[in-house]
Amino acid sequence: MKSQKANDVRHLINLKRQNTFDTSKYLNMPDLQFFNWCNQQFRVNRGIYNTIDQWFYEYGIISIYSRRIQLLAFLDSVKGELNELHSSKFIRFGHGGLTKRLNDFMKDKGKGV
Repeated sequence: MKSQKANDVRHLINLKRQNTFDTSKYLNMPDLQFFNWCNQQFRVNRGIYNTIDQWFYEYGIISIYSRRIQLLAFLDSVKGELNELHSSKFIRFGHGGLTKRLNDFMKDKGKGV
């Protein structure tokens, strides 16, 4: 069993605060490896992962490091709630649910939540 600390998304978010992007093992993975890690941690399929990444890019988060941190923070924020509701192989958002949750996530971030 992998160490809980090694898989803790909050640890990655703290890396941002310490300005150590270049040393982050997860943020510097090639895209496929990063997706596979996200899949293992959050049960997110490739389509959802790509949609979230694209949404953040179109929102204006151009830096891959910043987008990955936002992607991880978003998935961490919805992980528990969605996984409890659905016992399927992957996280499910329902029709229009992903965009709504992304908008809510960014709105809540603006409020300091």
